[in-house]
Amino acid sequence: MKQLQFLTHSTSRFSDLDEIKMALDGGCRWIQLRMKNATDDEMAAVGREAARLCHDRGATLILDDRVALCAETGADGVHLGRNDMPVDEARAILGSKAIIGATVNTVDDLLRAAAAGADYVGCGPFRFTTTKAHLAPVLGIEGYRRLVAARAAHGLAMPLIAIGGITLSDIPAIMATGVDGVALSGCVVRSNDPTGEMRRLCRAVSGVVGINDNR
Repeated sequence: MKQLQFLTHSTSRFSDLDEIKMALDGGCRWIQLRMKNATDDEMAAVGREAARLCHDRGATLILDDRVALCAETGADGVHLGRNDMPVDEARAILGSKAIIGATVNTVDDLLRAAAAGADYVGCGPFRFTTTKAHLAPVLGIEGYRRLVAARAAHGLAMPLIAIGGITLSDIPAIMATGVDGVALSGCVVRSNDPTGEMRRLCRAVSGVVGINDNR
């Protein structure tokens, strides 16, 4: 499980594939292709190229929601929101080797995802974000501490990935809660230098340099 994950969010500036290229160039090795308003045909076409780009760089590609497109695109797995296909149903379709992530907001969500066989969970949102509709209640630092404590109390080993409005300066405090990584989108695509911002984020998450490194 990579500590830093990037979720695409196409804008007037960049396409999903543009964003994937910039994220990979910046050192990210876990990409989630998120195309909420695309048709299956549109997402399949982008997904095939996204898989090629990711796998050429040794990166993992996860599709948001579209379980049926995993085999066609060559993606490594799917991430399922709280209103998407249940994790156990996706597992029955995709098999044991596929990576399946689930979105959680509460301790009950966490326990359900673990019982259903999720490989990891995205925990959020950290704060309000405009990149996701129908936002669940904001977790903040205390919310992550509760989820980390619940994971330990129930003897779970499933990685917890923080998500939702996270920026570079938030990373030290979030990682200090005991989560295993962070997922980002808006702070990268809104940056004047998305590739450079991704490099700084990778360094901050791994602890190689401090968050004030601007090289």
